[in-house]
Amino acid sequence: MKETGARAQMDEEWNCAAQKAVIAMSGGVDSSVAAFLMKEAGYTCIGATMKLFSNEEIGVSREHTCCSLEDVEDARSVARSLGIPHYVFNFSERFRTEVMERFVSAYENGVTPNPCIDCNRYLKFDKLFQRAKEIGYGYVVTGHYARVERDPASGRFLLKKALDAQKDQSYVLCSLTQEQLAHVQFPLGRLQKEQVRRIAGQQGFVNAGKHDSQDICFVPGGSYADFIRAFTGKEYPPGDFVDGNGTVLGRHKGIIHYTLGQRKGLGLSPLQPMYVTAIDPVKNTVTLGPHEALFSRELTARDINLISVPRIEGEMRVKAKVRYRQPEQPATVRQTGEDELRIVFDEPQRAITPGQAVVFYDGDCVVGGGRIVKTP
Repeated sequence: MKETGARAQMDEEWNCAAQKAVIAMSGGVDSSVAAFLMKEAGYTCIGATMKLFSNEEIGVSREHTCCSLEDVEDARSVARSLGIPHYVFNFSERFRTEVMERFVSAYENGVTPNPCIDCNRYLKFDKLFQRAKEIGYGYVVTGHYARVERDPASGRFLLKKALDAQKDQSYVLCSLTQEQLAHVQFPLGRLQKEQVRRIAGQQGFVNAGKHDSQDICFVPGGSYADFIRAFTGKEYPPGDFVDGNGTVLGRHKGIIHYTLGQRKGLGLSPLQPMYVTAIDPVKNTVTLGPHEALFSRELTARDINLISVPRIEGEMRVKAKVRYRQPEQPATVRQTGEDELRIVFDEPQRAITPGQAVVFYDGDCVVGGGRIVKTP
Protein backbone atom coordinates (compact mmCIF):
# COMPACT_ATOMS: atom_id res chain seq x y z
CA MET A 1 0.00 0.00 0.00
CA LYS A 2 2.83 2.41 0.82
CA GLU A 3 4.39 1.86 -2.63
CA THR A 4 1.03 2.38 -4.36
CA GLY A 5 0.42 5.56 -2.38
CA ALA A 6 3.87 6.91 -3.19
CA ARG A 7 3.36 6.21 -6.89
CA ALA A 8 -0.02 7.97 -6.86
CA GLN A 9 1.54 10.99 -5.12
CA MET A 10 4.34 11.08 -7.73
CA ASP A 11 1.77 10.96 -10.55
CA GLU A 12 -0.19 13.81 -8.99
CA GLU A 13 2.95 15.91 -8.54
CA TRP A 14 3.90 15.20 -12.17
CA ASN A 15 0.53 16.42 -13.38
CA CYS A 16 0.95 19.60 -11.35
CA ALA A 17 4.43 20.40 -12.71
CA ALA A 18 2.91 22.10 -15.74
CA GLN A 19 5.57 24.74 -16.36
CA LYS A 20 8.66 22.59 -16.00
CA ALA A 21 10.20 20.77 -18.96
CA VAL A 22 13.03 18.33 -19.57
CA ILE A 23 14.44 18.99 -23.04
CA ALA A 24 15.94 15.95 -24.77
CA MET A 25 19.01 17.58 -26.30
CA SER A 26 20.91 15.41 -28.80
CA GLY A 27 23.36 18.14 -29.75
CA GLY A 28 21.54 18.78 -33.01
CA VAL A 29 19.89 21.96 -34.23
CA ASP A 30 16.29 20.75 -33.83
CA SER A 31 16.44 19.90 -30.13
CA SER A 32 18.42 23.09 -29.48
CA VAL A 33 15.72 25.28 -31.01
CA ALA A 34 13.07 23.28 -29.14
CA ALA A 35 14.86 24.21 -25.90
CA PHE A 36 14.98 27.87 -26.91
CA LEU A 37 11.26 27.94 -27.75
CA MET A 38 10.25 26.34 -24.46
CA LYS A 39 12.34 28.78 -22.47
CA GLU A 40 10.87 31.68 -24.46
CA ALA A 41 7.40 30.36 -23.62
CA GLY A 42 8.18 30.74 -19.92
CA TYR A 43 8.95 27.16 -18.94
CA THR A 44 11.55 26.22 -16.36
CA CYS A 45 13.82 23.98 -18.42
CA ILE A 46 16.69 21.60 -18.03
CA GLY A 47 18.59 20.01 -20.90
CA ALA A 48 19.11 16.25 -20.87
CA THR A 49 21.42 14.37 -23.22
CA MET A 50 20.99 10.61 -23.22
CA LYS A 51 24.24 8.64 -23.32
CA LEU A 52 23.20 5.62 -25.37
CA PHE A 53 26.56 4.22 -26.41
CA SER A 54 30.13 5.28 -27.03
CA ASN A 55 31.04 5.96 -30.64
CA GLU A 56 34.52 4.71 -29.94
CA GLU A 57 33.13 1.39 -28.70
CA ILE A 58 31.61 0.65 -32.10
CA GLY A 59 34.48 2.10 -34.12
CA VAL A 60 32.86 5.19 -35.63
CA SER A 61 33.61 8.92 -35.72
CA ARG A 62 31.40 11.89 -35.07
CA GLU A 63 30.31 12.68 -38.63
CA HIS A 64 26.55 12.24 -39.11
CA THR A 65 26.03 10.46 -35.82
CA CYS A 66 24.54 11.28 -32.47
CA CYS A 67 25.64 10.36 -28.94
CA SER A 68 29.32 11.27 -29.37
CA LEU A 69 31.32 13.35 -26.91
CA GLU A 70 31.20 16.25 -29.39
CA ASP A 71 27.40 16.04 -29.49
CA VAL A 72 27.27 16.22 -25.72
CA GLU A 73 29.49 19.31 -25.82
CA ASP A 74 27.26 20.93 -28.48
CA ALA A 75 24.19 20.32 -26.31
CA ARG A 76 25.98 21.68 -23.25
CA SER A 77 27.09 24.78 -25.18
CA VAL A 78 23.51 25.55 -26.25
CA ALA A 79 22.18 24.96 -22.73
CA ARG A 80 24.83 27.31 -21.36
CA SER A 81 23.86 30.00 -23.87
CA LEU A 82 20.22 29.61 -22.83
CA GLY A 83 21.07 29.73 -19.14
CA ILE A 84 19.58 26.33 -18.36
CA PRO A 85 21.17 23.39 -16.52
CA HIS A 86 22.40 20.48 -18.62
CA TYR A 87 22.70 16.86 -17.55
CA VAL A 88 23.85 13.62 -19.17
CA PHE A 89 21.78 10.55 -18.34
CA ASN A 90 23.43 7.19 -18.92
CA PHE A 91 20.83 4.93 -20.52
CA SER A 92 23.35 2.77 -22.38
CA GLU A 93 22.31 -0.51 -20.77
CA ARG A 94 18.67 0.02 -21.71
CA PHE A 95 19.66 1.10 -25.23
CA ARG A 96 21.72 -2.03 -25.68
CA THR A 97 18.93 -4.40 -24.66
CA GLU A 98 15.92 -2.64 -26.18
CA VAL A 99 17.41 -1.20 -29.37
CA MET A 100 20.71 -2.77 -30.38
CA GLU A 101 19.86 -6.33 -29.37
CA ARG A 102 16.41 -6.07 -30.97
CA PHE A 103 18.07 -4.80 -34.13
CA VAL A 104 20.48 -7.74 -34.26
CA SER A 105 17.81 -10.32 -33.40
CA ALA A 106 15.55 -9.06 -36.17
CA TYR A 107 18.18 -9.50 -38.87
CA GLU A 108 19.13 -12.91 -37.48
CA ASN A 109 15.48 -13.94 -37.84
CA GLY A 110 15.04 -12.62 -41.36
CA VAL A 111 12.99 -9.51 -40.57
CA THR A 112 13.83 -5.82 -40.87
CA PRO A 113 13.82 -3.78 -37.63
CA ASN A 114 12.99 -0.12 -37.05
CA PRO A 115 15.42 0.98 -34.32
CA CYS A 116 14.29 4.64 -34.36
CA ILE A 117 10.81 3.60 -33.24
CA ASP A 118 12.29 1.34 -30.56
CA CYS A 119 14.50 4.19 -29.34
CA ASN A 120 11.53 6.51 -29.04
CA ARG A 121 9.46 3.86 -27.33
CA TYR A 122 11.96 2.55 -24.80
CA LEU A 123 14.33 5.48 -24.27
CA LYS A 124 12.97 8.96 -25.01
CA PHE A 125 9.39 8.24 -23.99
CA ASP A 126 10.02 5.65 -21.30
CA LYS A 127 13.30 6.04 -19.46
CA LEU A 128 13.48 9.81 -19.95
CA PHE A 129 9.80 10.17 -19.03
CA GLN A 130 10.38 8.24 -15.83
CA ARG A 131 13.35 10.45 -14.98
CA ALA A 132 11.27 13.59 -15.60
CA LYS A 133 8.55 12.27 -13.32
CA GLU A 134 11.07 11.45 -10.60
CA ILE A 135 12.45 14.98 -10.53
CA GLY A 136 9.03 16.64 -10.76
CA TYR A 137 9.13 18.02 -14.30
CA GLY A 138 5.79 17.94 -16.09
CA TYR A 139 6.89 17.69 -19.72
CA VAL A 140 9.42 15.93 -21.89
CA VAL A 141 10.25 17.99 -24.97
CA THR A 142 11.99 16.79 -28.12
CA GLY A 143 12.92 18.26 -31.49
CA HIS A 144 10.59 15.95 -33.41
CA TYR A 145 8.46 17.44 -36.17
CA ALA A 146 4.93 16.53 -35.07
CA ARG A 147 2.02 18.06 -33.18
CA VAL A 148 -0.05 17.09 -30.14
CA GLU A 149 -3.59 18.34 -29.64
CA ARG A 150 -6.49 17.32 -27.42
CA ASP A 151 -9.78 16.31 -28.98
CA PRO A 152 -12.48 18.26 -27.09
CA ALA A 153 -15.15 15.71 -28.03
CA SER A 154 -13.45 12.53 -26.84
CA GLY A 155 -10.89 14.02 -24.46
CA ARG A 156 -8.17 11.94 -26.13
CA PHE A 157 -4.78 13.34 -26.98
CA LEU A 158 -4.10 13.31 -30.71
CA LEU A 159 -0.81 12.91 -32.54
CA LYS A 160 -0.81 14.95 -35.73
CA LYS A 161 1.54 15.49 -38.64
CA ALA A 162 3.94 18.42 -38.67
CA LEU A 163 3.11 21.38 -40.87
CA ASP A 164 6.40 20.79 -42.69
CA ALA A 165 5.39 17.73 -44.71
CA GLN A 166 8.99 16.99 -45.72
CA LYS A 167 10.11 16.76 -42.08
CA ASP A 168 7.02 15.14 -40.53
CA GLN A 169 8.06 12.46 -38.01
CA SER A 170 4.68 11.25 -36.80
CA TYR A 171 5.46 7.80 -38.27
CA VAL A 172 8.30 7.15 -35.78
CA LEU A 173 6.17 8.40 -32.87
CA CYS A 174 3.36 5.88 -33.42
CA SER A 175 4.01 4.08 -30.11
CA LEU A 176 3.14 7.08 -27.92
CA THR A 177 0.44 6.37 -25.34
CA GLN A 178 -2.22 8.72 -24.01
CA GLU A 179 -0.26 9.30 -20.79
CA GLN A 180 2.88 10.11 -22.75
CA LEU A 181 1.06 12.44 -25.14
CA ALA A 182 -0.33 14.31 -22.13
CA HIS A 183 3.23 15.06 -21.01
CA VAL A 184 5.09 15.66 -24.26
CA GLN A 185 5.59 18.78 -26.35
CA PHE A 186 6.95 19.14 -29.88
CA PRO A 187 7.64 22.88 -30.34
CA LEU A 188 8.82 22.42 -33.95
CA GLY A 189 5.58 20.89 -35.18
CA ARG A 190 4.30 24.15 -36.62
CA LEU A 191 7.61 25.35 -38.07
CA GLN A 192 9.41 24.79 -41.35
CA LYS A 193 12.95 23.47 -41.21
CA GLU A 194 14.36 26.67 -42.67
CA GLN A 195 12.71 28.61 -39.84
CA VAL A 196 14.42 26.36 -37.31
CA ARG A 197 17.82 26.91 -38.93
CA ARG A 198 17.21 30.65 -38.97
CA ILE A 199 16.32 30.74 -35.26
CA ALA A 200 19.46 28.75 -34.42
CA GLY A 201 21.57 31.18 -36.43
CA GLN A 202 19.98 34.21 -34.82
CA GLN A 203 20.71 32.79 -31.37
CA GLY A 204 24.31 32.04 -32.31
CA PHE A 205 24.03 28.35 -31.51
CA VAL A 206 27.24 26.44 -32.17
CA ASN A 207 25.30 23.78 -34.11
CA ALA A 208 23.24 26.12 -36.30
CA GLY A 209 24.78 24.69 -39.48
CA LYS A 210 25.21 21.13 -38.25
CA HIS A 211 24.18 18.33 -40.60
CA ASP A 212 21.06 16.33 -39.76
CA SER A 213 21.83 12.72 -38.85
CA GLN A 214 21.08 10.49 -41.86
CA ASP A 215 22.00 7.03 -40.62
CA ILE A 216 21.00 4.75 -37.80
CA CYS A 217 23.05 6.30 -35.01
CA PHE A 218 24.95 3.15 -34.07
CA VAL A 219 25.47 2.07 -37.72
CA PRO A 220 26.52 5.39 -39.31
CA GLY A 221 28.42 3.74 -42.17
CA GLY A 222 25.29 1.91 -43.26
CA SER A 223 26.85 -1.57 -43.11
CA TYR A 224 24.37 -3.42 -40.92
CA ALA A 225 26.14 -6.75 -41.45
CA ASP A 226 29.51 -5.36 -40.28
CA PHE A 227 27.89 -3.95 -37.16
CA ILE A 228 26.04 -7.21 -36.39
CA ARG A 229 29.20 -9.31 -36.74
CA ALA A 230 31.16 -6.90 -34.52
CA PHE A 231 28.33 -6.74 -31.95
CA THR A 232 27.80 -10.50 -31.68
CA GLY A 233 31.28 -11.74 -32.48
CA LYS A 234 29.65 -14.32 -34.75
CA GLU A 235 29.95 -15.22 -38.40
CA TYR A 236 26.79 -15.96 -40.37
CA PRO A 237 27.00 -18.92 -42.74
CA PRO A 238 26.35 -18.66 -46.46
CA GLY A 239 23.37 -20.46 -47.95
CA ASP A 240 21.30 -20.85 -51.08
CA PHE A 241 19.53 -18.28 -53.19
CA VAL A 242 16.37 -20.00 -54.42
CA ASP A 243 13.46 -19.03 -56.64
CA GLY A 244 9.78 -19.37 -55.77
CA ASN A 245 9.86 -23.06 -56.70
CA GLY A 246 12.87 -23.83 -54.54
CA THR A 247 15.33 -24.07 -57.42
CA VAL A 248 18.83 -23.10 -56.33
CA LEU A 249 20.06 -19.98 -58.14
CA GLY A 250 23.38 -19.47 -56.38
CA ARG A 251 24.92 -18.81 -52.97
CA HIS A 252 24.28 -15.94 -50.58
CA LYS A 253 26.81 -14.67 -48.02
CA GLY A 254 24.60 -14.86 -44.91
CA ILE A 255 21.00 -13.76 -44.30
CA ILE A 256 22.01 -10.68 -42.28
CA HIS A 257 23.10 -9.06 -45.57
CA TYR A 258 19.58 -9.00 -47.04
CA THR A 259 16.18 -7.40 -46.62
CA LEU A 260 12.92 -7.65 -48.51
CA GLY A 261 12.89 -5.81 -51.83
CA GLN A 262 16.70 -5.68 -52.13
CA ARG A 263 18.17 -5.88 -55.64
CA LYS A 264 21.73 -4.61 -55.30
CA GLY A 265 24.54 -6.60 -53.78
CA LEU A 266 23.19 -10.04 -54.65
CA GLY A 267 26.28 -11.07 -56.58
CA LEU A 268 24.29 -12.80 -59.32
CA SER A 269 23.95 -12.13 -63.04
CA PRO A 270 20.38 -13.25 -63.84
CA LEU A 271 18.77 -12.78 -67.24
CA GLN A 272 16.21 -10.45 -65.64
CA PRO A 273 16.36 -8.27 -62.51
CA MET A 274 15.84 -10.30 -59.33
CA TYR A 275 14.73 -9.06 -55.92
CA VAL A 276 14.69 -10.53 -52.43
CA THR A 277 11.11 -11.73 -51.85
CA ALA A 278 11.57 -13.86 -48.71
CA ILE A 279 14.17 -14.83 -46.11
CA ASP A 280 14.02 -18.16 -44.25
CA PRO A 281 16.37 -18.22 -41.24
CA VAL A 282 15.56 -21.88 -40.48
CA LYS A 283 16.54 -23.15 -43.94
CA ASN A 284 19.11 -20.35 -44.33
CA THR A 285 17.70 -19.48 -47.77
CA VAL A 286 17.02 -16.19 -49.50
CA THR A 287 14.23 -16.34 -52.07
CA LEU A 288 14.54 -14.21 -55.20
CA GLY A 289 11.85 -13.29 -57.68
CA PRO A 290 10.79 -10.75 -60.28
CA HIS A 291 9.69 -7.25 -59.31
CA GLU A 292 6.00 -8.10 -59.47
CA ALA A 293 6.49 -10.77 -56.79
CA LEU A 294 7.12 -8.02 -54.24
CA PHE A 295 3.60 -6.62 -54.35
CA SER A 296 0.78 -7.50 -51.96
CA ARG A 297 -2.37 -5.81 -50.68
CA GLU A 298 -2.72 -7.21 -47.17
CA LEU A 299 -0.81 -7.34 -43.92
CA THR A 300 -1.24 -8.37 -40.32
CA ALA A 301 0.16 -6.17 -37.57
CA ARG A 302 0.62 -6.85 -33.87
CA ASP A 303 2.10 -4.95 -30.93
CA ILE A 304 -0.44 -2.29 -31.86
CA ASN A 305 -0.98 1.15 -30.37
CA LEU A 306 -4.16 3.13 -31.04
CA ILE A 307 -4.08 6.87 -30.45
CA SER A 308 -7.14 8.69 -31.79
CA VAL A 309 -9.54 5.89 -30.81
CA PRO A 310 -9.53 3.31 -28.00
CA ARG A 311 -10.52 0.50 -30.39
CA ILE A 312 -11.41 0.09 -34.06
CA GLU A 313 -14.98 -1.09 -34.36
CA GLY A 314 -15.84 -2.78 -37.65
CA GLU A 315 -13.97 -1.54 -40.67
CA MET A 316 -12.33 1.88 -40.83
CA ARG A 317 -11.14 3.70 -43.91
CA VAL A 318 -7.66 5.15 -43.46
CA LYS A 319 -4.52 6.09 -45.33
CA ALA A 320 -1.60 3.91 -44.30
CA LYS A 321 2.10 3.60 -44.97
CA VAL A 322 4.52 0.76 -44.33
CA ARG A 323 7.77 2.74 -44.30
CA TYR A 324 8.84 6.21 -43.18
CA ARG A 325 9.23 7.86 -46.59
CA GLN A 326 6.34 6.13 -48.34
CA PRO A 327 3.35 8.28 -49.35
CA GLU A 328 0.20 7.21 -47.54
CA GLN A 329 -2.07 4.84 -49.44
CA PRO A 330 -5.86 4.29 -49.14
CA ALA A 331 -6.68 1.21 -47.11
CA THR A 332 -9.22 -0.45 -44.84
CA VAL A 333 -8.23 -1.50 -41.32
CA ARG A 334 -10.04 -3.99 -39.08
CA GLN A 335 -9.06 -4.87 -35.52
CA THR A 336 -8.98 -8.67 -35.36
CA GLY A 337 -7.89 -9.05 -31.74
CA GLU A 338 -6.81 -7.14 -28.66
CA ASP A 339 -3.34 -6.84 -30.15
CA GLU A 340 -3.86 -7.50 -33.84
CA LEU A 341 -4.92 -5.57 -36.93
CA ARG A 342 -5.53 -6.55 -40.53
CA ILE A 343 -5.02 -3.91 -43.20
CA VAL A 344 -6.11 -4.26 -46.82
CA PHE A 345 -4.80 -1.66 -49.26
CA ASP A 346 -6.87 -0.56 -52.23
CA GLU A 347 -3.86 -1.15 -54.49
CA PRO A 348 -0.95 -3.59 -54.12
CA GLN A 349 2.02 -2.17 -52.21
CA ARG A 350 5.69 -2.90 -52.85
CA ALA A 351 7.77 -4.86 -50.33
CA ILE A 352 5.55 -4.84 -47.24
CA THR A 353 8.29 -5.87 -44.83
CA PRO A 354 7.85 -7.84 -41.58
CA GLY A 355 9.45 -6.03 -38.66
CA GLN A 356 8.68 -2.58 -40.01
CA ALA A 357 5.86 -0.38 -38.70
CA VAL A 358 2.56 0.26 -40.41
CA VAL A 359 1.07 3.61 -39.39
CA PHE A 360 -2.39 4.74 -40.47
CA TYR A 361 -3.96 8.17 -40.60
CA ASP A 362 -7.29 9.94 -40.72
CA GLY A 363 -6.34 13.16 -42.47
CA ASP A 364 -3.38 14.62 -40.56
CA CYS A 365 -4.19 12.63 -37.42
CA VAL A 366 -2.47 9.35 -36.51
CA VAL A 367 -5.11 6.73 -35.79
CA GLY A 368 -2.52 4.19 -34.69
CA GLY A 369 0.19 1.81 -35.74
CA GLY A 370 1.70 -1.60 -35.22
CA ARG A 371 4.51 -3.96 -36.15
CA ILE A 372 4.07 -5.84 -39.42
CA VAL A 373 4.27 -9.58 -38.74
CA LYS A 374 3.10 -11.17 -41.98
CA THR A 375 1.70 -10.69 -45.46
CA PRO A 376 -0.10 -13.29 -47.61
